[in-house]
Amino acid sequence: MRPHPAAFPHQDGTPTPPRPRRTLTVARDSPSRLLRCAQLARCRQCGNRVDRHTTAGPHPVSLHPGELSVVLVPAHYRWHLASGVAYPAGDGSRWCRIAHSTVCPMTAESGPLPDCLRALRRRLALRTRRLIDTTGSTTQPSPQYTAPDDSDCRPQRPVGQLLHTRYLATRPVEQIQCTAQTRHRTRCTQPVLASGTTPGRWTLMPPTPHHHSTRQLALPSRDIAVYDLTHLAHSEQIRRRTQRCPTHAATTAAPDLALADWEPFDSLLHHALTATRLPTNPRPHH
Repeated sequence: MRPHPAAFPHQDGTPTPPRPRRTLTVARDSPSRLLRCAQLARCRQCGNRVDRHTTAGPHPVSLHPGELSVVLVPAHYRWHLASGVAYPAGDGSRWCRIAHSTVCPMTAESGPLPDCLRALRRRLALRTRRLIDTTGSTTQPSPQYTAPDDSDCRPQRPVGQLLHTRYLATRPVEQIQCTAQTRHRTRCTQPVLASGTTPGRWTLMPPTPHHHSTRQLALPSRDIAVYDLTHLAHSEQIRRRTQRCPTHAATTAAPDLALADWEPFDSLLHHALTATRLPTNPRPHH
């Protein structure tokens, strides 16, 4: 959808009437409910603008905002978008997208890059240097969060279990915010764990939800703290997984303005982020 052109006056000086604003909507057959407008994500390492897109896999991808000609980009670097979902391949058109990790100036180069990508990497490096010179840092300030008492020790990235699946949150449970769009075209400020809703239960569970056979690699057998939501109703678990407040959970017309804060939990990759005791248990003193 193209934006409306600016309303310029006529040659005789009479003003042109303003055109009605069109509301962005999500197609019913779209596999993604994420609107591309209002996506102001930035790379946590270099501070440059990125576009976060959902993929066919479990993990989203950060793409460079601009499009490049397929003549200049090799085939294994190309990405394309279809109904809001990013796919690591070309779509047959003359333009393509690339992953931001390919040209991020703060990451090491995995191999020789083409001339166009090398030039783009230098321009992003100049922007990063400008951000460091003006603000002293490339990371965006995170929301203020009061650290809990040492006797409470709540994990900053808790592990949750809902819909028979383990997930890792990007923020504490109390800070998980609704991702729906309001009537004012802004993100809803209500938390998912609203007042009057049933909270989860902190439980010590094995690192993997299933028992391993004798042929599989043995993982650490120490239990981890899991925010269990399996005792809730199925509809309530769906609401927590889609990250909607009770008000927006009742409607399906409101699109999402941000990606959900849940990602699939991997006991090997996320082992350093797990807690081995319940948040309510005090730390033992020797």
